[in-house]
Amino acid sequence: MFKNEPLPFHAHAELAAEAAMAANAQGKFWPMHDLMFEHQQALERSDLEKYAQQIGLDMGQFKSALDSGKYKARVQKDAAEGAKVGASGTPTFFINGNRLVGAQPVDAFKKAIDAELAKKK
Repeated sequence: MFKNEPLPFHAHAELAAEAAMAANAQGKFWPMHDLMFEHQQALERSDLEKYAQQIGLDMGQFKSALDSGKYKARVQKDAAEGAKVGASGTPTFFINGNRLVGAQPVDAFKKAIDAELAKKK
């Protein structure tokens, strides 16, 4: 499950998160996510609209969602939930309740998952 965590020191993070949710509504979350991640320094409204157009979103629906703040409450709710469980940075992963913070190698995930599976035996 993906949750939004727009960090306060990123000026355009909340709008970018809303754009991702607007793209998700059209079945294009991951393409939008990937473009925004690839261009982290270019997240102005005009940049987000350019990415939306690149991935083939219905621009009327996309712009309407951003103009109305349709996903603002959802993004804020995700951030509040993250804060509640101690997710103060991105990415943060939880494996059976255990927190794994930051970009980690596959082996870190394997070790955490194997440790949890070993508890089940």
